[in-house]
Amino acid sequence: MAETDVRQQILIKETIDGIPVMEAAARRKPKTATLRQRPDPYIWGVYIMMLIISLIELFSASSSEVSGSNVYTPLIRHAIFLAIGLGCVLGLQKVHYGWLSRFAWFCTILSLVLLIISSVFGIEINGAQRAISIAGFTIQPAEIVKLTVVVLLATILGKSQKPGGVSNSGITKAAIVVVAFSACLWKNGLTNTILLMGVSLSMFLIGGIQWKKIGIVLIIYAIGVGALWMLKYDKSGADEFDNVSRTEQVAGGGANGNSDSGSKDRSDTHKGRMQRFFAGVHPNDPITDENRQVFFANISQANGGMFGQGPGNSRESARLPLAFSDYIYSIIVEDTGFVGGVFLLILYLFLLARAGRIAYKCSRAIPAFLIMGCAVLIVFQALVHMAIVTGLFPVSGQPLPFISKGGTSVVVMSCAIGIMLSVSRFAVTSGKKKDISDEGKALPSDLQAANYAGYQNNENE
Repeated sequence: MAETDVRQQILIKETIDGIPVMEAAARRKPKTATLRQRPDPYIWGVYIMMLIISLIELFSASSSEVSGSNVYTPLIRHAIFLAIGLGCVLGLQKVHYGWLSRFAWFCTILSLVLLIISSVFGIEINGAQRAISIAGFTIQPAEIVKLTVVVLLATILGKSQKPGGVSNSGITKAAIVVVAFSACLWKNGLTNTILLMGVSLSMFLIGGIQWKKIGIVLIIYAIGVGALWMLKYDKSGADEFDNVSRTEQVAGGGANGNSDSGSKDRSDTHKGRMQRFFAGVHPNDPITDENRQVFFANISQANGGMFGQGPGNSRESARLPLAFSDYIYSIIVEDTGFVGGVFLLILYLFLLARAGRIAYKCSRAIPAFLIMGCAVLIVFQALVHMAIVTGLFPVSGQPLPFISKGGTSVVVMSCAIGIMLSVSRFAVTSGKKKDISDEGKALPSDLQAANYAGYQNNENE
């Protein structure tokens, strides 16, 4: 009898409302539980190295900004934004990438509102009304828009992924989003528009879209750009291209170009840049306000030679307008030479390759699109900056990610790194069915499309 009572007491202790304790614990387990891995150390390594390069080279390139009272003022100001960006990275790497996709539309619309506000009520920077001043800080919404649109595109394409690639409806939605936001970015800079379209095309290719559909997207983009061009420039007359005002003050406006008149209509600026790009700059040309940037950037890179003058020994940073932002790569080459310039290029390309490796191993489409979209945005912007500095592209203001001075750019690109680390931490790359199942529980049903381009899915087929 006593033995029976003991067994009943044990049974009572091992159950909760008649349900075995182990089963009750399993029922209480959150459905959103998913595999957590270590954030990718290679992405972290590239990011930390970029921060170190940024601190060294921005100090070297900021001689024109240094005040007599404190030579470290530009460095301290830049370090504050780097610290804010580092905080964003640390925070975002802990957030499941699924939550980022849930708020993609909200963040994109909010960034669009900020962009419209900056275009209507914003302050002028280098001849263009493109920024908002809040509590003494200047925010450039165009930089925010680029990242939010990438996250939105990743969400749309991830939801539309199927074995044959992305569905037609997904391609249509994504193309409409790109054209719409490109139209909004047009006033803030032609380069941003081209950059956004280039990133979107890369994401389409990553999604396995057939070349025929890529051609259709290119036609849509061409029609959109043509319409924008006609609306903005046709009114100026056919002969304006050949009679561009030669009073553009590049020294004051830097790579972004600034007109003496201070007009917000930048058609003269864009056309003048193209005209001067095709004409080229020759060693015997006199140095003017219009070719100052290109001239001193070329001299700076020539001074660098193979191994450079050494960090802090740049001679052209004091004469090159905006050497600390739009032309910082020329100062890097002068300090570290051809070897240092190539090393930095390889560093960016390695970040893209590492993202591609993780994306290829992802079991689901949405994390693959997210990590590749962010990586392509960072690397494309870096390549555009380098192409402008080396004379391969026309002059245009485009910061070098993580390195150029600019609070908004630093923080936004750091957020992109945080998103990449979130994917590397939470996306399943093991191919184990249990892990894939757990990952699906953390995602809405419309974000559970498989990554058909991944090697695991190819193996399963």
